[in-house]
Amino acid sequence: MPAKTITLEARTISYRYRGGQAVFENLNFSMQSGESVALLGPSGCGKSTFAQILAGYIQPDEGQILIDGKSLPPQGFCPVQLIYQHPEKALNPRWKLRRSLTEASNPSPDFLDKMGINAAWLDRFPRELSGGELQRFCIARALAPQTRFVVADEISTMLDVITQAQVWEFVLNQVKQRNLGLLTVTHSLELAKKVSSRIVLFEELLG
Repeated sequence: MPAKTITLEARTISYRYRGGQAVFENLNFSMQSGESVALLGPSGCGKSTFAQILAGYIQPDEGQILIDGKSLPPQGFCPVQLIYQHPEKALNPRWKLRRSLTEASNPSPDFLDKMGINAAWLDRFPRELSGGELQRFCIARALAPQTRFVVADEISTMLDVITQAQVWEFVLNQVKQRNLGLLTVTHSLELAKKVSSRIVLFEELLG
């Protein structure tokens, strides 16, 4: 039985720096599970800040993030998972990777193998892995069973070309098989065309 289609919505989102300068104002966006969307814009335009708001890491000054009309849960596992461009930001440096993984889910060895994750990594600290290894780990962690939307913020910039292709193939297969929503945040039009069925310009979201 196919998974129920749900909607992720950002409604009139505004965010300002502490000094009061607006990063963006009255931003509106929506997508559905099962949909692959690319959010395209130049570096420094506020895309990454918006990605963190969507996943509940940052609270907006105004507006709401809704899933099927309901606010994101204040505690517990968030159904919107963010994969950072710099994976070390997502992990507690004092935790071994096994603890960081089981905090989100307990994936099968087969799943980890398909992501190219060596079982020995789980007994290491984040600093003991290369940037590419750590990013593959963070992608697998984000694809937990409870996840409904994945926000991928420039996730393949630290990977070599072959690994990039392998990782994107796996992510896109997961999106299709599990009816996930995928939002790819990027400044690359070439990547946006490859991994999405709909491209949204960041500037077009602003009211």
